[in-house]
Amino acid sequence: MKKYSVSILAFLLYSAVVFYLGWNVYTFLHDWFGVTWKIPFYVIWYVIGFSMLIGRLSHKLDVFTIIGYYWLAFFQYGILLFPITNLIIWLSPNSSRDLIEFFVCQLFILIFLFGSYYAYTPVTRIKEIIIKNDLLADQTLRIVLGSDFHLGLVMPKRQLKKFVRLSNAEEPDLVFLAGDLVDDLPYWYEKNNMMEEMKKLEATHGVYGILGNHEYYGNQIEKTVQLMEESQVKMLLDETIEIQDVCVLTGREDVTNKNRKPLESLKMDSPLPWFIMEHTPKDIETPAKLGADLQVSGHTHRGQMWPNQLLTRLSFPLDYGYKKVEQLHAITTSGFGFWGPPIRTNSRAELWRIDIKFTKS
Repeated sequence: MKKYSVSILAFLLYSAVVFYLGWNVYTFLHDWFGVTWKIPFYVIWYVIGFSMLIGRLSHKLDVFTIIGYYWLAFFQYGILLFPITNLIIWLSPNSSRDLIEFFVCQLFILIFLFGSYYAYTPVTRIKEIIIKNDLLADQTLRIVLGSDFHLGLVMPKRQLKKFVRLSNAEEPDLVFLAGDLVDDLPYWYEKNNMMEEMKKLEATHGVYGILGNHEYYGNQIEKTVQLMEESQVKMLLDETIEIQDVCVLTGREDVTNKNRKPLESLKMDSPLPWFIMEHTPKDIETPAKLGADLQVSGHTHRGQMWPNQLLTRLSFPLDYGYKKVEQLHAITTSGFGFWGPPIRTNSRAELWRIDIKFTKS
């Protein structure tokens, strides 16, 4: 009974916020364009507000899912901007109302334009690190790291082509795909034959991937792994392999899997450097204590939209960038794709090129 009460309360609260945002939009349309059809407007507005739920009913309704993604961005910035706007209008002379409304409208347009640009135009970050290893002293290794592709409805095949092109241009020895490869379900990955593009990734010693939390949300792990293996991505699910004369590589199950193995049980006795792919960067102390040399992660998106980075900074020991703990080099990327809105206002779509130089101990 308590569960239903909480659900009803959440529904009513959300509906009230949707109404508040709609009231602001309707007021703008009325002031600027003389719109008076209030009831039709609110019917359409509530359909938009609940479009994410409508889109989940069937793939035939995917247009509502797309609308819902953009709605999430509008919802976040509406909550941030509209109360401030209302307060300023209330405190300002009536003659300033049109100017204030115009300014806020332009601000939303800029958020969506620049946010889309940063989401769909990836860049390559470059990091050089030194790892002590007597066996590989004076040798070098280049890794390309990509994560959080969320390949699906609004992260299409053409974006994967960009990753393949940028990655291959770096001529990597290894490619690491650190989870959230598909957006919950592998439906669009298979339907749009993205396998043929993923197969074009080139790396001297292979392409390796792990699962993220969204593969678990989709609950089609076996299908996703099968499609990735067909795409010539070696998936590591709580297992450690030795890549001859290169490294020992551990691919962890995501923390979403409460039954995943402890890292201690995945450690392999080898003179080669130990690399770890861990989707969610919840822990960098344990791999450091166990003697790992490199851990790569994603998941956080660096907040994706401002000011969400304030939450990710509080939630993870390394929500973005590079950090060294003892001998461990930890790197967290903001990801190549995005979740939900195809908008980034606090980060940019990216992949990392990690250049490793080995030296004697």
